[in-house]
Amino acid sequence: MRVARWSAEHPWRAIALWVVFVAVCFVGGNAAGMKEATSADQAVGESGRAEAIVTEGDFADPAVENILITSRAGALDQAAAQRAAADAADRLRQVAGVASVGTPVPSHDGDALLLPITMSGEREDASDRVQPLRDATAEVQATHPQLRVEEVGGPSISQALDETLGKDFKRAELLSLPVTLAILIVAFGALIAAGVPVLLALSSVAAAMGLSTLASHLVPATDTTASVILLIGMAVGVDYSLFYVRREREERAKGRSGLDAVEIAAETSGHAVVVSGFAVIISMAGLLLANDAVFSSLAVGSILVVAVAVTGSLTVLPALLAKLGRWVDRPRVPLLWRLTAPRTGPDGRPATPRFWPAVLRPALRAPLATLVVSVGLLLALAAPALGMKLNFPGMEDLPRTTPAMQAYDRLTAAFPSTGTSHQVAVRAPAEQADRVRAALTELAGRAGADPLFAPVEADGPKIEVSADRRVSVLELATPYAGRSDQAARSLDELRDDLLPAALKGIPGVEYAVGGEVAGNQDYARHIGEKLPIVMAFVLALTFAVMVLTFRSVVVALTSIVLNLLSAGAAYGLLVLVFQGTWAEGLLGFTSMGAIVSWLPLFLFVVLFGLSMDYHVFVVSRIREGVRAGMSNRDAVAYGITSSAGVVTSAAIVMVGVFGIFASLSTIDMKQLGVGLAAAILLDATIIRAVVLPSLMTLLGDANWWAPRFLRQKQAAPPADPPAPTPELVGAR
Repeated sequence: MRVARWSAEHPWRAIALWVVFVAVCFVGGNAAGMKEATSADQAVGESGRAEAIVTEGDFADPAVENILITSRAGALDQAAAQRAAADAADRLRQVAGVASVGTPVPSHDGDALLLPITMSGEREDASDRVQPLRDATAEVQATHPQLRVEEVGGPSISQALDETLGKDFKRAELLSLPVTLAILIVAFGALIAAGVPVLLALSSVAAAMGLSTLASHLVPATDTTASVILLIGMAVGVDYSLFYVRREREERAKGRSGLDAVEIAAETSGHAVVVSGFAVIISMAGLLLANDAVFSSLAVGSILVVAVAVTGSLTVLPALLAKLGRWVDRPRVPLLWRLTAPRTGPDGRPATPRFWPAVLRPALRAPLATLVVSVGLLLALAAPALGMKLNFPGMEDLPRTTPAMQAYDRLTAAFPSTGTSHQVAVRAPAEQADRVRAALTELAGRAGADPLFAPVEADGPKIEVSADRRVSVLELATPYAGRSDQAARSLDELRDDLLPAALKGIPGVEYAVGGEVAGNQDYARHIGEKLPIVMAFVLALTFAVMVLTFRSVVVALTSIVLNLLSAGAAYGLLVLVFQGTWAEGLLGFTSMGAIVSWLPLFLFVVLFGLSMDYHVFVVSRIREGVRAGMSNRDAVAYGITSSAGVVTSAAIVMVGVFGIFASLSTIDMKQLGVGLAAAILLDATIIRAVVLPSLMTLLGDANWWAPRFLRQKQAAPPADPPAPTPELVGAR
C-alpha cells in the first residue's frame, strides 16, 4: 500500500505527523469542552412527551439538597433533632450558593427530620458547587455527635458518584495497560514488540477522546462514551497492531529486508485491517438508526476510535517498524522468546505447529458429529437469552460504598415520597388551569389511598403550574424501587385508569406520564422496536463486505450464522450471570434481575464488527490453500493452524481488556465487560477452532460458490504449497 510504503521510507516525518495529529485532537477536544446529552435528549415514548410538556412549562428547576437527621440507635430525640435542624439552618444560610432553607419536616413515624435546602445557580453544575454545603453539614454533625446528620440530594450524590466512577475509570486505565502489555510480552517474547501495539492503542484512544469531545457538539455525549472509547480503542488498537507486527516478523524471519517486510505486512495484514476496521465502522453506524442519544453517542465514539486505530496502523506503525528494524525483537525475554519466535524449517519456510493440528483433528475427521455437538452446546448456552429482561439501572443499582448512597437509602425509607416517583405532565388551555389543578388534587388523593403509591405528605400533593397557566405537573411517588413489579403496576394503573378518569371531560387537555419507571419501560419498548432494524442493517452490510472480500456467497452466509451463534451464546451467558444472584459475590454486584436496556443492541453491533477480525484472517488463509491446489480438508487445516497463533493472541488481549471492565462499580460496565469478554472468547475458541473448520470441511468446494459476476479469474496454482502467510485480503 502506497501510504505504508511512504511511511516506511520517511519514518520520522510519519511519526512526527502522527504525534501532531494526536496532540491537536486531544488538546482541541479539551479546549472545546464536551456537550453532554440532557435527559430530554434521551427521552423516548410517552415519557419523552411528558418531558417535552414539562420543558414547555419553563419551570424553575433549582437543585435541592436535604439535611437528614436520624438517631444512631433507638428512637429519635425530637428536641435534639430540632436543635440540630436549627443549627444546620443557621449555618447553611451563611453559605454561598444557598438560595433558601426550608422548614424541618418530620417523617410519618417520627424517626427522622428533614431540612430542605434550595441551591442557587443552574441545576446542571450544582454538583460542582455543593462542597461548601457538605462542609457545613459536617460541622453540624461534629456539634451534635449523638445524632446522625447527613446531607443527601441530587448534587451531593452526583459529586460522590463522580468521585467513585472517576476512580473506577482511572483504575481501568491503569490496569488495562499492564495487563495488555503482559499478554503481548507473552505473545511476542520481546519488550519492544509488545510495547509498539500498546503505544498505538493509547495514542488512538487519546486522539479519539479529543475527537469525540468535538463531535459531542453535533451528537451530544453520554457518561458511558469515554469508557466505551477506552474499551474498544485498546482492544482494536492492539489487535490491528498485533496482526501487523506478527506479519512483519514472519517476513524478516524469511530473510527479507526491513523495508520489504514492512511493505508486505502492509499489503497483507494491513489490507485485512482495513477490511476489518471498515466492517466495525459500518456495524457501529447501524446504531445511528436507533434514533437514540445513548446509541448515537456510543456509535460516534466507537467509529472515531476504530477509524483512528486503522489510520495509525497504516501510517505510524509502518514508520515505527521500519525505523526499529530488528530492534523490534529486543530486548528478548529468554524463555518466552524461544517459545514465540518465528520458526523456520530447513527450506526456510515457517515450521508447522503441533498444538493446533491436534485440536483440529475431531473437526477434520468427524466434521458432522463435531458440528452437531459444538452447535448444540452453543445453542444450549444461548437458550437463557429467551428469558432476557431489559431495564435501566436505577438509584438502587448504584454502588453503596459511598456515604451519600447510604444516606439516600435512609432518606427514602423515612420519606417514601422522595424516592421513586411518576411525573404527570398536563397541557391544557389557560382557562382550564383551575379544573386541571382540582383534577390532579383528586388524583393524588385517590392514588395516596392505593398501596401501590406513597401516601400524600402533610403539606399536600406536589403540583406546579406554569406562569402562563397552560402546563401543570404532579409528582406521584411510589414506595417501591424503580424496577420492581409494584412500581411497574403503579405506572400501568396511572396511565390506563387513574389519569384518564381524572382528566376526562376537560376541553383541549393533553397529558403524559414520565419519570424513572416510565422512562425504563418506554426505553425497553423502544429497544424492542429498533433492534430488528439495526440487526437487519448490520447483517446486510456484513454480508456485503464478506461477499466483496471473499467473492463467495457461502462464506458470507457462514460468517452471519457464526456471528449469530456467538452473539446468542453471549446473551445467554449474560442472563445466567446477571439476572440471577449466584454470581453476585464473585463479581461484586447486586443483581437487578435484568440486563441493562441498551446493552443487547450495542453488544450485537460490536460483536459483528470485532468478529470480522478473526473471520477475515482465518478464511483468507483457507482460501489461500485452496488456490494453491490443496484439497478442501487440507486447506482448512492449513488456514486454521497458520492463523491460530495470532488470532489466539489477539483474542486474549481483547478478553483481558474487556475483563477489566467487569471489575468496575457500575452494573452497566460490568455487564458490558463480561458480555464482550465471553463473546470474544467463545468466538476465538469454539467458533473459529471447532465450528468453522467442521462446517467448511462439510461444505467442501461449495464454500466458494458465487454468482458468475462475482467470480474472479483463477490464477495458476503454484508448484509448491504456499508458505503459511496471510494472503492479500480483498486484493484482486
